[in-house]
Amino acid sequence: MYENLMKNWLIVLAGVLQATFAVLNLLMRDPDSVLLRRFITENPSLFQAQLALAAGLCTIAAGIWRPGRSKSWLLGVNGLALAVYGLVPAIWADRPLSFRPLFALLLVVMATTIGILVLADARTVRGVREWFLGLAGTAAIGFAVAFLALDLRWIPIGQPGSFFLLLGSFFASSAICLIAVAVLLNGPRLSSPVVATAF
Repeated sequence: MYENLMKNWLIVLAGVLQATFAVLNLLMRDPDSVLLRRFITENPSLFQAQLALAAGLCTIAAGIWRPGRSKSWLLGVNGLALAVYGLVPAIWADRPLSFRPLFALLLVVMATTIGILVLADARTVRGVREWFLGLAGTAAIGFAVAFLALDLRWIPIGQPGSFFLLLGSFFASSAICLIAVAVLLNGPRLSSPVVATAF
């Protein structure tokens, strides 16, 4: 497992950055919290955008240098959407930005790509690893449906606190997916021509 983590260190780093981004979103539920003011001296929204950009760039790099896998483009698209998610508020920090449609669609792309990636990887292993990756991928697809429903106004955006809870939950799930891919895809794999040709 240690060797696999070393081979996939970029994916692990991307997962850690997304986990940090998830914690920051959870802290944003209360912008006046002591934790937020103590650890983030600058504008929390700007720091959030910078962290998303860093996580996105790291995920793109992980997609480019993912050793021995044929579905790296899914990581690249995921990272690109996350980098844009962070870049837009960083560039237009002085303007009010709406969640719909840009940010909602970027979240749909992120959730869909990580879900497909994890579900495809789940088909190449067996046992508990297959079940765990399958559940993680299904959860990511569920988040994609939720963000699409928010974008189409099928679900109203509630209080900012509940919205940050949704974002924090999604990025925590995405971090788990990335780290699970890095940790669980070790040992002998099944040869799956369907997966290889589909992606």
